[in-house]
Amino acid sequence: MLDIIYWPVSAILWFWHKAFGFVFGADSGLTWSLAVVFLVFTLRLVLYKPFVKQVRTTKQMQELQPQIKELQKKYKNDRETMAREMQKLQKEHGFNPLMGCLPVLVQVPVFLGLFHVLRSFNRTGHGFGQLGLSPEENANLGNYIFSAADVQSFLSARIFGAPIAAFITAPQNELEGFADWGGTPTRLSIALVAIPLMVIAGVATHFNARASVARQTPEAAANPQAAIMNKLSLWVFPLGVMVGGPFLMIGILLYWVANNIWTYGQQHLVFGRMEKEEAEKKAKKLEQRAQNAPKPGAKPVDVRKRPQDAADTDAQTTNGTAATNGTKQTAKQGGGQRRPGGQKRPGNRGRANQKRKR
Repeated sequence: MLDIIYWPVSAILWFWHKAFGFVFGADSGLTWSLAVVFLVFTLRLVLYKPFVKQVRTTKQMQELQPQIKELQKKYKNDRETMAREMQKLQKEHGFNPLMGCLPVLVQVPVFLGLFHVLRSFNRTGHGFGQLGLSPEENANLGNYIFSAADVQSFLSARIFGAPIAAFITAPQNELEGFADWGGTPTRLSIALVAIPLMVIAGVATHFNARASVARQTPEAAANPQAAIMNKLSLWVFPLGVMVGGPFLMIGILLYWVANNIWTYGQQHLVFGRMEKEEAEKKAKKLEQRAQNAPKPGAKPVDVRKRPQDAADTDAQTTNGTAATNGTKQTAKQGGGQRRPGGQKRPGNRGRANQKRKR
């Protein structure tokens, strides 16, 4: 059922084993360790763009948290309307919350696939997923894309005396499966390699989570769900790595350490670029403000009134004033009435008649 995951994972691991085998030898523990590490790097490189999208989506959700809370409060009794308004808000700002989960959703099956492929190099156990093969049968049976010779190479590989597929709590019969291929490893030799990797993986998980939490906005950090996830990522997950480390193969611990190393570098790269973009946006806004501001000594211009409107208003005022002045001047020059023929009647005509009557 999960062969669609197991075959690609084993193919990538096979490629890097062959690549490093030309340099360090096919049976070298360093070759197999680097193959596991670069399997992680290959996966994370493929997921780089989705990771950037995840970071941007998370940041947008933090910035929109007040609006989301307002919608939840407004439509708390109408889930259908609230879902529709949330979709509208997401569409307006161009983000998809599922992109925030995509990198994690892809890494989980790859982690399980790597666990199964590494565990299948030694199928002498009798537990869940094991075949209970004899050491001879196991060494002469291929493992997905790996041939029987590759399986024997893996069983012979050692990291400071410990096989990559071994773990501290492995049953003794599984450890005896390495007897013909480099000798049976001791639990002490396995612990000397596994415990430092457990500690490094746990500490790296904590510091990566700490760097991520430090970049959250105060509003997002105050969210109860976010607060719970922050505590889980800061303390529970790192502790889980160290508690579950004795049950994990050395190859899986290498995977965990390499994954945290990549995450640490990628976070600083992506967040650094985003901070640079924000700084450039702020600089452009300040530059636009400086260009729109009046020059020193210049009279401020009221931008709310267009020049054409101002000219029309001035023209109307001038015409009105001229008309008023003309009316007054006419009244002064000719106070009397005009005859039907257009001749002006004298203004003192009435007074002369009164004198004659006297």
